[in-house]
Amino acid sequence: MSFALAKTLRGTLLALLMLMRVSGAAAASPGPANYLFIDDGQIDDYAAILDHADIAGVQRIYTWRALEPREGRYDFSAIEHDLASTGRHHKGLFIQIQDRFFEAKARNLPAYLLEEPRYGGGLARQADYAGEGQPTGSGWVAKQWNPRVRARFQALLHALAMRFDGRVAGINLPESAADLMPREKRDGFTCDAYFNAELDNMAFAGRAFSRSAVVQYVNFWPCEWNNDHGYMARIFAFAASHGIGLGGPDIVPFRKGQMRNSYPFFHRYRGKLKLVAMAVQEPTLTYTNPQTGKRFTQGEFVEFARDYLGANIIFWTVSAPWLRD
Repeated sequence: MSFALAKTLRGTLLALLMLMRVSGAAAASPGPANYLFIDDGQIDDYAAILDHADIAGVQRIYTWRALEPREGRYDFSAIEHDLASTGRHHKGLFIQIQDRFFEAKARNLPAYLLEEPRYGGGLARQADYAGEGQPTGSGWVAKQWNPRVRARFQALLHALAMRFDGRVAGINLPESAADLMPREKRDGFTCDAYFNAELDNMAFAGRAFSRSAVVQYVNFWPCEWNNDHGYMARIFAFAASHGIGLGGPDIVPFRKGQMRNSYPFFHRYRGKLKLVAMAVQEPTLTYTNPQTGKRFTQGEFVEFARDYLGANIIFWTVSAPWLRD
């Protein structure tokens, strides 16, 4: 057996073991499996945390631009590097493929999408309202409602599946929320076009990845509140019937906005979705429990994620106090 083949088989076995651990997490332990969300530095920089027995793996974000520096020319070296790092620690790797960004200067799509007229500039401007307090600044979202842009994104997903299906524990697509500036909505954007594009990408990822888990982050939909367009109901029904996981970027127990959008559907679909993966990111840590007046504790996050949302995985920012302790 060649060294390359042996390495691939070891990677596949590790990914399958991680998936088995995740799928059995609800039955085998009192809480969801814990993954580290590492957005800065190298994975090995967090070895002291990663080697804890209660850490199942790592989640990393990779921008579209970094993965496709030139049209149809892919660079997956960062994912390979992170797979090698998680493999040394016998942990799984979740990859998040990012097509939206939360800083004005972060226009992280391949240059050809930004420059060629047929892609309509590639990006639409949006504002980011993360955490409690004032907006953190404007950002961008890929114009997935443009069929040409979406076709290039799905080509990327196909290339990723050909290389990493069965080797990574899972892939997740970014949140459904997008707060577009009004002028952007005249550039081919409609509420239905945006929803259908996200649904199409989710379905494509579910077909492309047959061995690694697929998770679509869903929190809010442009134009919708309290399921008044039926988008939230449709995305959950589709995920349940097609064996696709769902999740979200924030666990904020019983927060009013989320309780009018995705949270009740996670509760309704407990045990019916293939996987539920929720995140505690840095902005999430800024929220306070109205009953105590203090920021939510690890236990409060876990209890809500497990008992109300039915989460199998929590992606924890490395800034979470309990990890430092």
